[in-house]
Amino acid sequence: MVQSARLNKRGQINVVIKSENKIATEGLIQQSDPPAFKGHKEYHAIMKEFDRYVGLDMMKSFVREMYAWLYLNTIREEKGLKTSRQALHMVFKGNPGTGKTTVARLIAKLLKDMNVLEKGHLLEVERADLVGEYIGHTAQKTRELVEKAMGGILFVDEAYSLARGGEKDFGKEAIDTLVKVMEDRQHNFVLILAGYPKEMDHFLQLNPGLPSRFPMVVTFPNYTSAELLEMLHQMAKERDYHISPGAVDYIQELLMISKDYERKHFSNGRFIRNLLEKAIRMQAVRLMHQDSYNQESLLTLMKVDFTKAFQKIMIE
Repeated sequence: MVQSARLNKRGQINVVIKSENKIATEGLIQQSDPPAFKGHKEYHAIMKEFDRYVGLDMMKSFVREMYAWLYLNTIREEKGLKTSRQALHMVFKGNPGTGKTTVARLIAKLLKDMNVLEKGHLLEVERADLVGEYIGHTAQKTRELVEKAMGGILFVDEAYSLARGGEKDFGKEAIDTLVKVMEDRQHNFVLILAGYPKEMDHFLQLNPGLPSRFPMVVTFPNYTSAELLEMLHQMAKERDYHISPGAVDYIQELLMISKDYERKHFSNGRFIRNLLEKAIRMQAVRLMHQDSYNQESLLTLMKVDFTKAFQKIMIE
């Protein structure tokens, strides 16, 4: 499995898949499904799941590539040809709210459907779940979590935090334990380390044994303003609300400012979710001052609701 996709002009996802730890070729992965995919139920079930989410277009290409490689391996095996049983451990680099956990969950489901993983569950953990309070405790906690993840995916969010305390910090013990388990039981589970791009690059450089153990490195871009606005409309519709035209204009301007101001750590989907939830509360406060409520007033979120919602976000 040797493919690569770099950022295009739209700033879409950068996918790097390494074989034998060397990047072999570069080029954008195909966007359309080849004819041979038409009869594959597992693949189409996952793609249907992806269609529920805004954006993630290049991640669909990444999953298409992974599926094709795994499927063709089964065909080669049936015909008595050699197959490579490559580890599927991954690094997900991206800001919060860019879909990393969502994609990990869908990949877990796909790998179960293809009999690569026995259970296909996702166990999401962070530093506090892995790091203990005394020598030996961290290794024990980490091994216990790996056991729970067997047959599925162990997803370590903000993985770079394991290396923040220096040489004497117990986070290093967690890293060493994970490296050993990855080697000993690499085909029984999938480990995904996730976090901010810059921090993850630095983290991987701290342990010489880490980069070679992750054949897949995936960079998740920030959502575009148009995608975030579509996400907001979708979330509002699911809650039986719609957004007034004046509010839409304000939100578009707000997204441009927020994305530029928090360029490195913009929270993407989380920002949209928080903005909507606060706007709904601000609408409720506004309507409480009215004597009566018609259906339209209950359904509509106004510019003033989002203005006050953003003000609350800024002071929190």
